[in-house]
Parts: sequence; C-alpha cells; structure tokens
Amino acid sequence: MRLAEAYASASVEQIEAALAGGRLVVYSVGRPPSPDHKVTRSSVLVEYTFASPAFDDAKNPAFAENPVVVQHVGTPGWARAFSAEGSVVADFSAGPGAAEIKFDNISATAGFPLKALSLQISLPAETVTYEKTEFGHVYLTGLENAHRKLSVRG
Repeated sequence: MRLAEAYASASVEQIEAALAGGRLVVYSVGRPPSPDHKVTRSSVLVEYTFASPAFDDAKNPAFAENPVVVQHVGTPGWARAFSAEGSVVADFSAGPGAAEIKFDNISATAGFPLKALSLQISLPAETVTYEKTEFGHVYLTGLENAHRKLSVRG
C-alpha cells in the first residue's frame, strides 16, 4: 500500500473512515510511483464503490455492489482508492500472491463479474523514491522484498 501525501500520517481507522462512500478503481499495469501521480499508462478494468462504513467489524471491505461487471479485459495489478470527495487516499497491489487486494478470479473479462474478496490496509505504508537517470527512471521502494525493491522505466 502506498499512501497519498495527504494521508501519510493517517492511522488505519482514519484510512477506513476516508474510504467510506469512496471508490476503488482497479487497473492492470502502469502503476505510478505514488498515489500523488496521475494514471497515464492504464485503463480502468473495474470500479467498486465503498459502502459507508467501508469495512465491517471483521475488517473485510464492504462495497455497495460486489461483484461488479468488468469494463475492460486484463489482469488486475493494482488499484487506486478515493475518498467520497474524490481525493486519492492510497494505491494497493492487486491480484494473486502477496497482493493487498484479492479477487475471485486471476483475470478480468469485459462484461463478466469480478468479486473483490479482501483488501488489506497495512501500515507502515510502502515508500517510493525515484530519480531520473540516463537509462530512465529508477524507483526504489521501502519494502524488504528484494523482488519489489527496484524498478526501472525508460
């Protein structure tokens, strides 16, 4: 999970409150380095609307409608969560494996339903630093996982 700068010091409870009535937009690829950057390389696969409250007592996400019909074909890779007012709260990894958001299917097919099974809010949030080099942009994350520590984009 990567928090937007406005929520950088928020607690889990504050993040959950901010998501009440908000949206969760799922994308396949092209995850920006932080939630404060625009989405430029990906189209929306599916969009969920959080209920109010956004999580039940067992900390499971609550949506107004779940499953939701998929808009485009792809494999969920990440999602951006918005508050009810439309401000970006956080970006989450999505899909199989160690992702923060899990679905009932690995891929999304336009016109068919996709159910969100879980959404994990984990603090401290992942941090990202980046710099422009002669080879492109180098992104370093604050994760301990060596496979997700470095990314290069041309």
